[in-house]
Amino acid sequence: MTTSTLPLLGFAAWSGTGKTTLLVQLIPLLRARGLRIAMIKHAHHAFDVDKPGKDSFELRKAGAAQMLIASRHRFALMVDAEEPQEPDLRTLVEHLDPARSDLILVEGFKSECFPKIELYRPSLSQPPLHPDDPDIIAVATDAPGSLNTPLPILDLNNPEAIAEFILDWARSGTHPAQQYRASTQR
Repeated sequence: MTTSTLPLLGFAAWSGTGKTTLLVQLIPLLRARGLRIAMIKHAHHAFDVDKPGKDSFELRKAGAAQMLIASRHRFALMVDAEEPQEPDLRTLVEHLDPARSDLILVEGFKSECFPKIELYRPSLSQPPLHPDDPDIIAVATDAPGSLNTPLPILDLNNPEAIAEFILDWARSGTHPAQQYRASTQR
């Protein structure tokens, strides 16, 4: 199995903290700065990208182990797990084409070992993740005074500043593939 040499950066937080909302703001900002983004998102539930009645859905449900549907605009590969289990980030990364991206952003997979930015909102009454996760490289929060950490603290309400932090990190070269140790989960 090959290993991606692309920088891999996650966004970890408790559910409802605003990971997707922030990423929707960050991706265009990073693209405007010249980065091509690949995105991996963890879902805690079953999902379909096609709908019952569509040919791809019916073919997959008929028993196709892999279903690739393509048009001139996009393609999607659907692979049903033989035995339901949590997805492995390392395996998912291997499905991405490194020639089409400069940076892989990951939403979720907070238990896996790879560089992450924590989103922290004290108003949600959840404990911060960074004290127990050595892979968190910064904390984005809406209450910077509530944290006592040596990590960089980013303003969760300033996506432009977070984008600059990510850009600096991605260009710093401090993200070698060996930092990604997803095979050893906490």
